[in-house]
Parts: sequence; structure tokens; C-alpha cells
Amino acid sequence: MRRRIRAFAVGAIGGAVLLAVSASAAAGSNTTTCTGELAPGSYGKVVVPEGALCQSEGPVTIHGGVAVGSGATFVLGSDEAERDTGTISGGVRAVNPSGVQIHHTTIDGGLDIQGGSGPFGGPFEITWNAIEDNHINGSVSIEGYNGFWFGFIRNHVNGSVRLNDNTLLDEDANEYVTNVIHGSLQCVGNSPEAQTGDSEGQENQVTGAKTGQCAKLH
Repeated sequence: MRRRIRAFAVGAIGGAVLLAVSASAAAGSNTTTCTGELAPGSYGKVVVPEGALCQSEGPVTIHGGVAVGSGATFVLGSDEAERDTGTISGGVRAVNPSGVQIHHTTIDGGLDIQGGSGPFGGPFEITWNAIEDNHINGSVSIEGYNGFWFGFIRNHVNGSVRLNDNTLLDEDANEYVTNVIHGSLQCVGNSPEAQTGDSEGQENQVTGAKTGQCAKLH
């Protein structure tokens, strides 16, 4: 499935870049409204408004967190570019997003994604969350996402992780593997059940309790 996801992303991102509107800072504030490409640099708070696409290859330093609106898509880095893409202080918060894709980033302040906007639509025609290869300081809560695919892979987390009630269309979705978690890991109500999928991942290393579907992985 991951190869198909990459194919969708490469084609769709190419078209999106041609139409991209550069991120702009709101007058008199430290808030940047991103509706296209987020250039390398330093920012206060970054807001991705409803239905918009914000994407960056980094490196970026974001001091005031990232807020992702309903039906919006936030992309930072990729799983094919193995380099640091930056630091987000203030955490990442998303409500009913199309997708949140963050790779090789340090996130201080945790990650909170609630809900989704369905498996089809958005800038890539299908929707997915990919939280991969990050260092996250703070709790993680990703619950009720209803996109096409979701992976939580190779992250180092200092805090509790809750991956609950995520209902994905692809049978290879909900890949939760190869994470190092200094806290508890809870996975309940996911469909398909939490799995290794085709990631060929390893068992999650968890210092606290490992409950629900994730307790059975490997």
C-alpha cells in the first residue's frame, strides 16, 4: 500500500505546487496562514485553514504550534527524504483534517488529531495520516480518523499515546509499529485492527502499559 500512497502523493503534489500560494503572515501578528508552500525559515504559529493544503520540505522552525482546520492537509517532509525537517514547538492540533503527514521532525508539545474528512478528496484524491520518524515530546492522541490510510511508525515519544477508533478504508491501514514510547500505548476500536501491515516493522518498545489491539502486535 505504501508504494501506491507515494504514487498518489508525487503526482498530486506536483500539481499542487504549480497552484501554490505562498504562506503569508497575518499583518501585525506572529501567525502565518499557510495555503500553499511553507518555505524554509522560522515562524510563529502556523494555521492551515479549512480545506487548504500546506506543504514543506523544510527545514522549518515553528515556535507557536500548528493548527490544521477541517478538510485541510498539512505535509512536512517525506518518508523518502531522510533528513531533519525542523522543529515544532507548541504542538500540532488538527480537527477533522483531510490528512496530517509529518516526517523527521521534533515536535514539542504533543500531537492531537481528532476526526477526519473521509477517505476521498483533498489535494491527493485520497486522504491519509503519516506520522513517521519523529521525536515527540508530549502526549499523542489520534482518534476517530476516517481517511484511507494511517501509519504511526518509527516515532520516539516522551508521553502517552492513544490511537483509538480510527476507521480506514484500506485493509493495510492502521500500521502502528517500530515506535519507542516512554509512557503508555492504547489502541482500541480501530478498523482494521492495529497491525504491522507491509511496513515490515518491529515491536513497539513501551515503558508503560500496552493495551488493546497494540498489546497483540508481534
